[in-house]
Amino acid sequence: MTDITTLPASAATPATRSKTFNYQRWLNRSLHYLVLSALAVITVYPFWWTLVTAVSTAGKVYAFPPALLPTEPGLQNFLEVFQTINVWAFYKNSILISGATVVGTLIICSLAAYPIARMRFAGRNFVFGAIVATMILPSEVNFLINFITVSKLGLTDTISGVVLPNLAGAVGIFLMKQAFEAVPQDLIDAAKVDGANEWEVFWKIMLPLAKPALGALAILTLVSAWNQYIWPSIVMTSVENFPLSVGVSYLKGAFSFKTRLVAAGAVLTVLPILIMFLFTQRYFLRGFEGAVK
Repeated sequence: MTDITTLPASAATPATRSKTFNYQRWLNRSLHYLVLSALAVITVYPFWWTLVTAVSTAGKVYAFPPALLPTEPGLQNFLEVFQTINVWAFYKNSILISGATVVGTLIICSLAAYPIARMRFAGRNFVFGAIVATMILPSEVNFLINFITVSKLGLTDTISGVVLPNLAGAVGIFLMKQAFEAVPQDLIDAAKVDGANEWEVFWKIMLPLAKPALGALAILTLVSAWNQYIWPSIVMTSVENFPLSVGVSYLKGAFSFKTRLVAAGAVLTVLPILIMFLFTQRYFLRGFEGAVK
């Protein structure tokens, strides 16, 4: 008789351990992608429903289960939007407001973040803490005091009245501060040894190295400025000065409105900023990785 010795159950061969490891990794990755897919569906569905509603020219809008494909697709709803409101004028106002907000935010947030990040002065931490503390307050809290200020300056019903209160944001200052702090101190010391002053250090060293953060801040600011509705509707009183986000509200009447027409206006509002983000998302993601790797 041949004595057969069995291996302990805990003593698995390398091949068995490899298979177990691969199975666990595959299971974890599958669960990861399943959760991401569910989140993607939840996020994308409202936009897809709006697009289907805007393109459809027949069928029930609020049918259940909702239609996932357009019924008798056509562009009639979009043509009616252009006939109902002055879309091009609203587009122009939105571009002016968004462009001015982006440029002003990049300038002011960069200038505010640099001394907080790289200079030493009394009360520096208190100032930064006070700026960050404003992030817990909703923007609507500032509407009253901002409107009083804008009115006293005679800026109501102007693009400046919409832009100025939105230039200095805590998120922008925080983002630029983190980017400036990631720049090695050796570069700044070398520049000062060569005779560079603070402005030259800021302009020639800090800003070029913080381009990813500047890009991310520009995209965040552009999306926020393009989509803002409440503040422009408070400041603006003339219809010809409305941005597109406010102008599309004229697609609905006092007692009734066409859902497909409103959906088409919403698509026209979201489409430009969505296309721009698709082409610039890599710069947006790089902005949160730090200024210098």
